[in-house]
Amino acid sequence: MIRLLLRAVVFLASAAIGLIVASLVLDDVTVTTEGFLLVVVIFAVIQSVISPFLARVAAKNATALLGGVGLLATFVALLVVTLWGDAVTIDGGVGTWIAATVIVWLATALATMLLPLLFLIGRRKDAGAANDGPALRRR
Repeated sequence: MIRLLLRAVVFLASAAIGLIVASLVLDDVTVTTEGFLLVVVIFAVIQSVISPFLARVAAKNATALLGGVGLLATFVALLVVTLWGDAVTIDGGVGTWIAATVIVWLATALATMLLPLLFLIGRRKDAGAANDGPALRRR
């Protein structure tokens, strides 16, 4: 149960990081604080639901497209959250949409890999501090 909860937290945090990074890198991508948490949840759910579906479709029909499943899922999730409300807006043309998709996909992928490592490092430090009790000598 704890692993499932940690995975959900990592997935939500990586979605938030991806959207924030895109807004920092691209002038035509705006992320506001109003409704941001709801948009992150919607984005993460859409991405987690659509990715396996797209992977199955690509595996059956066009295995060469399997590498682009994450990008396509990110694009669809971005499209939905921009239509959902005003928390995320992407102005500009096709180039901005492509750049936003790639940036969000890359940032979420990196965050999904690195956040669990940061958690493990934090746990090891805590465990190390707990084991730093008085030294026992063996004879």
